[in-house]
Amino acid sequence: MRDLLKFVIPSMIGIVLFMIPIQSNGEWTIPVALLANWLEQLTVEALPELAAFMMLLATFGTLFVRISNANLHSFLRSLFDVGWAWFFVRLLGLVFSFLVLFDFGPEWLIAEETGGLLLYDLIPLLLTVFLFAGFFLPFLLSFGLLEFVGAIFTPIMRPLFTLPGRSSIDCAASWMGDGTIGVVLTNQQYEQGYYTKREAAVIGTTFSVVSITFSIVILEEMELTSYFVPYYLTILLAGFVAAVIMPRIPPLSRKKDEYVRDDILPLTTTPPKGMNSFHWGIIQASERAKETKLSTVFRGGFKNVLDMWIGVIPVVMALGTVAVVVAETTPLFSYLGTPFVPLLEWMNVPEAKAASETMLVGFADMFLPAILGLGIESELTRFVIAALSVTQLIYMSEVGGILLASKLPVTFLDLVIIFLERTIITLPIIILCAHFIF
Repeated sequence: MRDLLKFVIPSMIGIVLFMIPIQSNGEWTIPVALLANWLEQLTVEALPELAAFMMLLATFGTLFVRISNANLHSFLRSLFDVGWAWFFVRLLGLVFSFLVLFDFGPEWLIAEETGGLLLYDLIPLLLTVFLFAGFFLPFLLSFGLLEFVGAIFTPIMRPLFTLPGRSSIDCAASWMGDGTIGVVLTNQQYEQGYYTKREAAVIGTTFSVVSITFSIVILEEMELTSYFVPYYLTILLAGFVAAVIMPRIPPLSRKKDEYVRDDILPLTTTPPKGMNSFHWGIIQASERAKETKLSTVFRGGFKNVLDMWIGVIPVVMALGTVAVVVAETTPLFSYLGTPFVPLLEWMNVPEAKAASETMLVGFADMFLPAILGLGIESELTRFVIAALSVTQLIYMSEVGGILLASKLPVTFLDLVIIFLERTIITLPIIILCAHFIF
């Protein structure tokens, strides 16, 4: 009974914090996101400076480790011992942050729509989200909830998505909260040896879905709030189809089914003969809770926060700024969108030329399609743009940068290919749904 309670109570706290939507100021969110927003508002003036300091620490800590043979603690080495390529990315993030912070440099780099968007809008929220997620994620991860859910849902998740049942928690946490939370959760599970390389890559790029809250923001930007129900049903349908197809095609299908750690035995999610999945899940969850020590959990939470602040923030600043600058100051994404014009015209999408310019710009930032498509008169076309920008999922100013900064086995080329594949798979579904709605 003690082990069962040790599983149930912390897991219920985790579910409440990460997966139960609550209403605040007329908007739906989850408690962790609410805490993050509250702290962001409370410390909004100091967060950009804190972010710049973390980038300074990341850069010079990495340089010190690379040029010295100091005998550092294993945790400090895991923070700073990265290759020269990642050192350059951290340095680039540091340079960008200082230029924006001190309002020095070319306008196209430090403007409110480019570098300023990252340092003053996105990264403060990431700092606070990472703080609470880092400390509270152990309630979801460490007390048996994933073992319980894995036993229940593996019979569904395996045939549909080629994934273990525990990955459904990643999806739900992303859905109700934020895609970044899903990536962080997946990365921790991968490093702890519970996902193979292929499973981790699939979950991080397919199941770290955009939150309901973020979807509403996109819809408000496109002036289509009254269509929320059909809009979200469309996203669910298109996302489901993509989640079934993506694990079965390259590059995700070519990832190896091997674990990053050899000292963790693969979890047995199939119940013994004569025992149902629920009972088996309870037994596994209770055993997991019994092994968990509270001191280890909270010490690990502190390490999680530092790992995300030092490892992820500089990458998001560097890659996100570059992506947004390219999108805002060059016609690259307009040229790349040109091949979509015939498809859009063939599927009777009004203002196809204007819509084509938004098709690939979401790779830089998810808000950009909504910003560029706001002047389009056709509600059907704006609906297509709004839904596609969410189902494409990979955008470098946040999720893409976090994926690259994590230990998940995905490369930049992987993300480009996955983004294009998701666009090709979901666009026809979204257009067909839009024609039924309008």
